[in-house]
Amino acid sequence: MASNPPPRPPLRAAIIPVTPIQQNCTLIWCTATMRAAVVDPGGDLPRIRRAIDQAGVVVERILLTHGHIDHAGGAKELRDQLGVPIEGSNEADRFWLARLDEDGRSWNIPAQPFEPDRWLNEGDVVEVGDLRLDVYETPGHTAGHVIFHHPPSKFALVGDVLFQGSVGRTDLPQGDHQQLIRSIVDKLWPLGNDTAFIPGHGPASTFGHERQHNMFVSDRALAA
Repeated sequence: MASNPPPRPPLRAAIIPVTPIQQNCTLIWCTATMRAAVVDPGGDLPRIRRAIDQAGVVVERILLTHGHIDHAGGAKELRDQLGVPIEGSNEADRFWLARLDEDGRSWNIPAQPFEPDRWLNEGDVVEVGDLRLDVYETPGHTAGHVIFHHPPSKFALVGDVLFQGSVGRTDLPQGDHQQLIRSIVDKLWPLGNDTAFIPGHGPASTFGHERQHNMFVSDRALAA
């Protein structure tokens, strides 16, 4: 007897490393509609456009976790190319988006300042095809950092809040280490240990793995 094929997941994601900093730009799409979003297009737009074509999807919006150059440097140009809106981050990151040209010269990443079509706040929802992703404000790395969570997939895009084995840096303007730790504990951990996440840099992980092994925010480290 032939077995039934496994059900098609509602969300798929492809990581596209961009910029000299190897930032994880992520293409996410709704498998039911093949409508997509580009998350954190920091640069290297030809590489991003090739990934879009390879996936066979139609991009309907650009999402930003925060305003640092390696995450937002290519957003305005990609918006101009695709004719789609930019959503995110929170308005507290206006400081970073306004200085993208200056930071771009420092990092040799072409960039133009811009204002997103929609600032995002705690409790907002962004839609990608039939997908609905919840928005959480997670300041600390930047004042206006947000993350995106898709509960049915137990999946999150966390930008530079949390990494496999590490956490986001807080030594840049408007960074706050204690605020970052609170964001991880109060916003990320309640989403569940079995939630998988794609960070802004490096390999994917799960919140449960980080609660066991991350030297900065494991349950053991925070209890010390």
